[in-house]
Amino acid sequence: MPFKITETEIPDIKYIESEIYTDGRGFFVEMFKKDELEFIPEIIQVNHSFSIRGVIRGLHYQINPKAQGKLVTVVSGKIYDVAVDIRKGSPWYGKFVAYELTPGKLLWIPPGFAHGFQAIEKSHVVYFITNGEYSPQHEAGILWNDPILKIPWPVEEKILSEKDKKWPKLENAKNNFEY
Repeated sequence: MPFKITETEIPDIKYIESEIYTDGRGFFVEMFKKDELEFIPEIIQVNHSFSIRGVIRGLHYQINPKAQGKLVTVVSGKIYDVAVDIRKGSPWYGKFVAYELTPGKLLWIPPGFAHGFQAIEKSHVVYFITNGEYSPQHEAGILWNDPILKIPWPVEEKILSEKDKKWPKLENAKNNFEY
């Protein structure tokens, strides 16, 4: 079994480590295997992201009925990956988990969580597979530096899109998730 699955501080989020096989040619790593990651629903869409050091993407999510779960991993480089519980009534509402992801490290983020990451190294490539298609009319987000969340983004220089700079704070965000 190449996957080690660890419960996080928020039980629905899973930190997954895949065994990396290396030799003089490089490495090989399995990134997904349905029979070992059976808690992940059907995969519908695969996304590929490239960013330079300091870029923050997020905090993003889609509201119901087009909510998405995401399995996030890094193909090269390193990111600081964050998932925020936005399910009203959850004992973890407004809390987050964060992990540094490198090749072979994955994070399963189910629907009901906002997701974001920051590029730690000069550049990185992120893949994330989702259990739902992107739907612009259901897209929502939370301000990356919401003072209630207190996310300690590790890279001092922060580069954001205009859209990500304008998301509302958690208390004012569009949200129809219940625990």
